[in-house]
Amino acid sequence: MPELSHRRRLLVLAICCMSLLIVSLDNTVLNVALPSMQRDLHATTSGLQWTIDAYTLVLASLLMLAGSTADRIGRKRVFMTGLVVFSVGSLLCSLAPNLSLLVVFRMVQAIGGSMLNPVAMSIITNTFTDARERARAIGAWGAVVGISMAAGPLVGGLLVQSVSWRAIFWINLPVGLAALLLTLRFVPESRAPKARRPDPVGQLLVIALFGSLTYGIIEAPDSGLTAVAPFMAIAFVALLGLLWYEPRRTEPLIDLRFFRSAPFSGATVIAISAFAALGGFLFLSTLYLQNVRGLDALHAGLWMLPMAAPTFLCAPLSGRLVGSRGPRLPLLIAGTAMTVSGVLFATFEAETSNTTLLVGYVLFGIGFGFVNAPITNTAVSGMPRAQAGVAAAVASTSRQLGQTLGVAVIGAVLASGIGWSPMKQAFVSAARPGWWILTTCGLAVLLLGLLTSGHWAHRTAERTAETLESAEIRQTVSVAGRS
Repeated sequence: MPELSHRRRLLVLAICCMSLLIVSLDNTVLNVALPSMQRDLHATTSGLQWTIDAYTLVLASLLMLAGSTADRIGRKRVFMTGLVVFSVGSLLCSLAPNLSLLVVFRMVQAIGGSMLNPVAMSIITNTFTDARERARAIGAWGAVVGISMAAGPLVGGLLVQSVSWRAIFWINLPVGLAALLLTLRFVPESRAPKARRPDPVGQLLVIALFGSLTYGIIEAPDSGLTAVAPFMAIAFVALLGLLWYEPRRTEPLIDLRFFRSAPFSGATVIAISAFAALGGFLFLSTLYLQNVRGLDALHAGLWMLPMAAPTFLCAPLSGRLVGSRGPRLPLLIAGTAMTVSGVLFATFEAETSNTTLLVGYVLFGIGFGFVNAPITNTAVSGMPRAQAGVAAAVASTSRQLGQTLGVAVIGAVLASGIGWSPMKQAFVSAARPGWWILTTCGLAVLLLGLLTSGHWAHRTAERTAETLESAEIRQTVSVAGRS
């Protein structure tokens, strides 16, 4: 990628943030619309889970493929393709006549979305080469999540109240078109110096693992453990297959050597934990506010602001802290805030005071605002720039996998607790185990942030980077020798 002026780099960052905005906005807007969609499409709790997880599942399954493909054939080209597919998928979702087709069209959306965030992060990583400048850029990128969390519930609630839930997908169209035209004009093309070969076997194993695991978790409350046992077995076999097959490939879809770096491994698990908490938090909060408290979509969206505003404010601060002091302090703040928030929700009743509810939302927003920048920065820093797309894709995959599992597990726990009882009467007691699961996720962020940000962890990252760079040099020399 050619050296760009400071103004041009900021413009590239803004364009990349537009893609994150529509992808993140889509999730927050959709959560507010769930009760309306449930009534209109006669959906069960598992049906609501699939409207979310069909998207995040496909996204998680294809992110690494998209990252490596972009490194190989061109990041700008893949990014623009993703914008087109995502926008078309959004239009189809708005026209879906039933739940089944809505789930299918959400998967189309996800195919496009898989080409956006990891590729955009790779573009940012290769545009901002200075470590401190890159950390600040990633902090700004994380602030967009806060914007989407703030705007999503309000915009979604307003659209659901004034038009219908179908209108929530329309907002992706003008933003997607603007991002497409700006990318065509201002974003330079870039590729990895050495193209990575496709890994179809690894890709199929990832799809089998994520798909079977998610299906088994979501359908277990309705179908029973015996019915989903074969899918859990498929997931286990796919995991063993990945662990056996990927190290034997010269250019694997998932380079397991990355996980020798304690900060990278920690960032991966922290991303899964934090986004599982986010997915479960949004799912439970939306159903609680509308189905238990009886709020309409707009007022439920307003109640989400105390969570969204701290996320927006804390994300750039987290990026600056990562750039100046490293990832430990932001991770400790994030883990503590999310854990305390989970404890508050796990112990509250439906008739609890608004103050307690408000404090819980604010704490979760602070925690989530601080967690994003250290995840991304830790995942890509120390890795060879040629593999930036793959490293960023693993971090993005961890986020989407976490959100998928959060909705699947929390939704399954909720469905099991409610059974055939009316949701308004049974929700509070049925949701309590889910809140404790979210508390555990926050505790995992805290402990792993402490463990994987010390001197020992940094040494493992340095050794991993040296190993990867040495292997890359040997492979380049070998190819040159054969030619």
